[in-house]
Amino acid sequence: MRLFPTLLLAAVSLSTLAAAEPAISAASILTRTKVLSSDEFEGRAPGSPGEDKTVAYLEREFRALGLKPGNPDGTFIQSVPMVGITTTMETTFVAGGTTVTPQPITEWVARTRRAEPKLEFKNTVVVFCGYGVVAPEYRWDDFKGVDVRGKTIVVLVNDPPQQDPKNPGQLDPAVFKGKAMTYYGRWDYKYEQAARVGAAACIIVHETGPAGYPFAVLGSRWAQEEFDLRTAAGAEKPVGVQAWFTADFARKLFAAAGQDYDKLKAAANDRAFRPVTLATRASYVVENKLRDITSRNVIARLDGADAAHRSEHVIYTAHWDHLGRDAKLKGDQIFNGAFDNATGTAALVEIAAGLAARKPAPRRSVLFLAVTGEERGLLGAKYYAEHPLYPLTRTLANLNMDRIQVFGPSRDLEIIGHGNSTIDDLAATILARSNRVIVPDTMPEKGYFYRSDHFEFAKQGVPAFYSKFGKDIIGKPAGYGAKLDDDYTANDYHKVSDEMKPNWDFSGALEDVKFLIELGATIADGDKWPEWKPGNEFKAKRDAMLKAAKK
Repeated sequence: MRLFPTLLLAAVSLSTLAAAEPAISAASILTRTKVLSSDEFEGRAPGSPGEDKTVAYLEREFRALGLKPGNPDGTFIQSVPMVGITTTMETTFVAGGTTVTPQPITEWVARTRRAEPKLEFKNTVVVFCGYGVVAPEYRWDDFKGVDVRGKTIVVLVNDPPQQDPKNPGQLDPAVFKGKAMTYYGRWDYKYEQAARVGAAACIIVHETGPAGYPFAVLGSRWAQEEFDLRTAAGAEKPVGVQAWFTADFARKLFAAAGQDYDKLKAAANDRAFRPVTLATRASYVVENKLRDITSRNVIARLDGADAAHRSEHVIYTAHWDHLGRDAKLKGDQIFNGAFDNATGTAALVEIAAGLAARKPAPRRSVLFLAVTGEERGLLGAKYYAEHPLYPLTRTLANLNMDRIQVFGPSRDLEIIGHGNSTIDDLAATILARSNRVIVPDTMPEKGYFYRSDHFEFAKQGVPAFYSKFGKDIIGKPAGYGAKLDDDYTANDYHKVSDEMKPNWDFSGALEDVKFLIELGATIADGDKWPEWKPGNEFKAKRDAMLKAAKK
């Protein structure tokens, strides 16, 4: 399929976009962010009073813009059935005859996603299974047929880092995509694989560099009530215990079992690696307090101007949820989630305002979907993608926002998963009009493409686009934006300190909102649908989906 013709790009003219600009402003994005991240909203946790306030606010905002309810049943709500799981877990590790006890929160976090009142696994054999990966396309199997049913498996974070034989010191781009993380490197995959091989428990060894965040981030999230989508009876169960160790505790445990963690880690970076049984037994007694929750995605619709294409859609997404409040904390107990993701949710509403003001409206319809449960495993996006209100065969693209620019206007815009689809080419053309440039994912090893809501659409085959704020901030010295981003990750990410900051500058957010308005409108007005590029892992699913729809 050809890229969007130049004439079609020009069809969404700057004068048309300018007509929408009075409806949007940096001040408005800031105001919406302040409201959503205020203490009144209690951290926006699913199943809490904060959810009620957030959903009511978003519905009011969408109605005020003159948008239609996005659910065909005449409401702005898609109900998302969840189960809440509050876990108490007693764990014992006996290594080499010695009881080794990790310190909860600082050395070890654990949970279960099984909605059962009680689970018990006694004296499970502990097996080190390398990276926990089975990837036939890379001729990689960390299990080698070893029976780990009913056992505890310990695995490493990220993909096996394979050196490029042609470029010493570089990773081989032909194996696990080189520097970029694949889905095999994500913790979600490792727990899924543990369930497939029948393990009782799966423990991932955390390292801040490969994981992309400090261990404290896990403590802030995993100590709270867990959520999952409610599943039908008979559905495949997740692995019984999902957990993380710090690397330092792993070294201590392995040493007590007579093994050298660092040597085993090095050995695991080889196709010939075989699982190593440790002289260790692990026991878990898990008690769960369960509650059924009906959380909510909030969805609004802007009807397309072309009756022949009105049943086709472009869908914008941002997650409204954050981590709520933790009554066990002293002092500040509210995880306000200002940057993550009050900013993205505010931008979603602002984009809706801009597109609602366009005359005429885009040819195709546009959906604005604020999803729940992203912080709990992309749950709201997963539910929509598996239970779409409008056929995915008639959904052209998903444009996702998870944290919007607050450091000031930037010359660049970072695209997570750059090169995946033709949307990236269109984005580059639009940005060039404002003398801006695309920067491909600056940290592909962190696996950000698999960590936000667009991924659930991609898994179903829908071309998905995820832009992250640029870091080359106009009028600031080199490295300014990167330093602020690093400071946020180290000090505020998933912490109660993620609050509005006095130095935030929303003029850059406005520029990114304008770009996203034009990107979505151009797709909605175009004659050609976006496509995954050859070699992309989601292309086959999309091609098969569209082929089946034509029959």
